[in-house]
Amino acid sequence: MDNQKLVNYLNQLLSNQFVMYVKLHRYHWYIQGSHFFQLHDLFEEMYDEFAKQLDETAERLLMIRGKPLATMASYLKVASLVEASADNTEEEMMTQLLSDLNQLISEIRDLGLPLANDGQDEVTIDTLIGFQRYYEKMQWMLQAYLHQL
Repeated sequence: MDNQKLVNYLNQLLSNQFVMYVKLHRYHWYIQGSHFFQLHDLFEEMYDEFAKQLDETAERLLMIRGKPLATMASYLKVASLVEASADNTEEEMMTQLLSDLNQLISEIRDLGLPLANDGQDEVTIDTLIGFQRYYEKMQWMLQAYLHQL
């Protein structure tokens, strides 16, 4: 079974997870305003989750005989998400995170799951569905939050 396309997708996912991990740290450090305590804690919770997902994705790559990317340069080259590059406002942070989550969900649905399904890789399918579940929950929560602004 040739799984190079799945390996490539998982490396893109790994890269995106790393970009999110760093972006969430930045937001955690730089959030200001009336929702500081609430968002400071939320961003920490999210980057902790992304740290776990990074490890899970890299280990899955190794299990299917792939090689996980492991440098900042390679992550930024392969990622479809972009780094946070400015001191964003609270609303800009939340809107960017929502956009990133939408992208992750779309790529799992349209790229990752079909590739894992084609390779009859049930474990990767299960892993991706777990990630998608988390991303959809956070998507829902951020949409609800933005509705209040």
